[in-house]
Amino acid sequence: MSSKKTQSDNVRDDPVVTEARRNQAQREKTYREQALKMYPWICGRCGREFSGKKLRELTVHHRDHNHDNNPPDGSNWELLCLYCHENEHARQQVADAYIEETPGGEQEPPATHKPFAGLGNLLKRKK
Repeated sequence: MSSKKTQSDNVRDDPVVTEARRNQAQREKTYREQALKMYPWICGRCGREFSGKKLRELTVHHRDHNHDNNPPDGSNWELLCLYCHENEHARQQVADAYIEETPGGEQEPPATHKPFAGLGNLLKRKK
């Protein structure tokens, strides 16, 4: 029997290759890799397309903002570019700031002033 090793045998035994394969298997288990397999590589907001090195700029946004909610069908995910993802979170922070209760525990009552209430009558009188 010959104990000659071929080029492919050396590659299989190489610890760098083994580590790379293990890392790839781990990446495929992440929700980002799952989303990249499910959805086209296009930003859901601006429509920009991604491939190659630019693919790292495409992120997974959790629609309900809960990073633990990762259903296997991807219904809580959307792919957004870095810029649109940042914009989405900034918009959410602004919305949350308006919803928060006042320090006294009660929310401010809604505005009751109606600045255009009598406008129709004023316009009718001018004719």
